[in-house]
Amino acid sequence: MIEIREVRTKFERRIFAAFNEVMYRSVPQAIPDLVSDEYDTFSADKNPAYEYCDVMQWLAWKDNIPVGRIAGIINRAANEKWGTKRIRFTRVDFVDDEEVSSALFRAVESWGREQGMTEVHGPIGFCDLDQEGMLLEGFEEPGMFITIYNAPYYTRHMERLGFKKDVDWVEFRVKVPDEPNERIERLNGAVLKRFGLRLVEPRKRKEIKPYIRKIFDLLNLTYSSLYGTVPLTDGLIQKYCDQFLLLLNPSYVKLLMDEHDHVLGMGAGIPSLSKASKKSRGRLFPFGWFRLLTTPYRKADVLDLILVGVIPEYQNKGLTAILISAMTKECMNRGIQFAETGPELETNFQVQALWKHFQVEPHKKRRCWIKTL
Repeated sequence: MIEIREVRTKFERRIFAAFNEVMYRSVPQAIPDLVSDEYDTFSADKNPAYEYCDVMQWLAWKDNIPVGRIAGIINRAANEKWGTKRIRFTRVDFVDDEEVSSALFRAVESWGREQGMTEVHGPIGFCDLDQEGMLLEGFEEPGMFITIYNAPYYTRHMERLGFKKDVDWVEFRVKVPDEPNERIERLNGAVLKRFGLRLVEPRKRKEIKPYIRKIFDLLNLTYSSLYGTVPLTDGLIQKYCDQFLLLLNPSYVKLLMDEHDHVLGMGAGIPSLSKASKKSRGRLFPFGWFRLLTTPYRKADVLDLILVGVIPEYQNKGLTAILISAMTKECMNRGIQFAETGPELETNFQVQALWKHFQVEPHKKRRCWIKTL
């Protein structure tokens, strides 16, 4: 018999935070989240998103053994922005047992109805920088530090439970060319001159810090029309600064700025943290912190592309290509062979057009499901 328990105690919260890592420990392609970060993400005093989100967590138990987990989020800011009454589900994992998956989703859906919601969708987290998208294709490919891994059988369970596709994201593996494209380099120079902009390439973290707030203001503008997004609050900006700034190698951060030091575009990548996180089992101690902090400065074959964006009024003017070109040259100089894109909406043809001059392989696909309550 399956028992669904709301997560209440510290012990249950630790089980919930580590569930994905424990479940997929023997799967080489599954890259765990940092367990401590996951624990804090579901702490009202550590996650500023609780200011506008109502959250519940559940664990499924069978014979006193945890066999599944799920969280529900009612994101009031997103519902107000998009004119919806949706409850999100996130951090969903379960063994291949229909009774388990049914019980987990029944808990989320019942809570959603009680709160007046009319639809349930996910997996999607607190904001656009949180986890989103259930893996549909690319199970044999190594995962990224910022994405979700799940078993192939999840799709069958979702369809059986009555969920349909809402949106899909695609990911690409981009081959770093052996030498720069001189024609594109000339065009990039002309574009910078035309708009009176300059390319800033930091080499130290202290060179990035003065622009952090401007960078996140840029992200709020650039991503505002994308699926399910909500503006990042000051608290969330500080949270993500604390999480990611230490992991960045400034050499892979590129900024486009005008004469007034306004940040109009940025690109950022991190040498893949997947092996370091996998080897550390998502734990910072005893040696995980050292692996994660030193990996961005070691020789690597793969760069994870984290963020690329230009403010709306400067889009489709060649500025994003300048950022990509600058990051490409950095990869060439440092021996990077491939770049992995994060999830891109399948309908975001503007972003996908960035790779037309590269050798590109469709790598993975993931989905946000939806169901009427």
